[in-house]
Amino acid sequence: MKAPLTAEAAAALVPEGSSLMIGGFMGVGSPERLIDAIVARGIQNLTVIANDTAMPGKGIGKLISAGAVSHLIASHIGLNPETQAKMISGEIVCELVPQGTLIERIRAGGVGLGGILTPTGLGTEVEEGKRKITVEGRDYLLETPLKADFALIGAWQADYVGNLCYLLTAHNFNPMMALAGATVIAEPEAIVPVGVIPPDGVKTPGVLVDHLVIRG
Repeated sequence: MKAPLTAEAAAALVPEGSSLMIGGFMGVGSPERLIDAIVARGIQNLTVIANDTAMPGKGIGKLISAGAVSHLIASHIGLNPETQAKMISGEIVCELVPQGTLIERIRAGGVGLGGILTPTGLGTEVEEGKRKITVEGRDYLLETPLKADFALIGAWQADYVGNLCYLLTAHNFNPMMALAGATVIAEPEAIVPVGVIPPDGVKTPGVLVDHLVIRG
């Protein structure tokens, strides 16, 4: 059984300068209470790996507005003008990665692969500085794995041993990120007794989860 933490106690585990994988797609599936608690701590110089930065006042957008992020690895930032402005000004180093490549790099980090080979980005700016490998006459880019100090996960339900399930599209990046974070902090909407989540509904097994965040 995992002793649940308040959002404030969980946020206190995250030191300044940490790398964070944060689940969510336009804020859907992001751990909002945990993000709020990190903002309240006032820490800075965070590296955030995520699909996107949502929008001002929502999800990862709150970290952007607070000036907590110095390095961003994401698929797109089109919905957050604050992220765009901070990238242009140089306040945030922004690495834009094609969405499929991003999730595959996270998967590679989580399962211990040395990287992935993809044709995506050949002949574009994405190719700059990367190794090109030819397989059976076809060129691929070698994309390196992504890992993080922490994976911050939003879930629908958790049981008392940390098994997680997700609701509809809030599934998104969360299960893969739970594989690639050295410390996994999950924020479920509810914590239920063991057995309430059916075995085939468990998308992230409790052995991967270090901490659960309670409501309130």
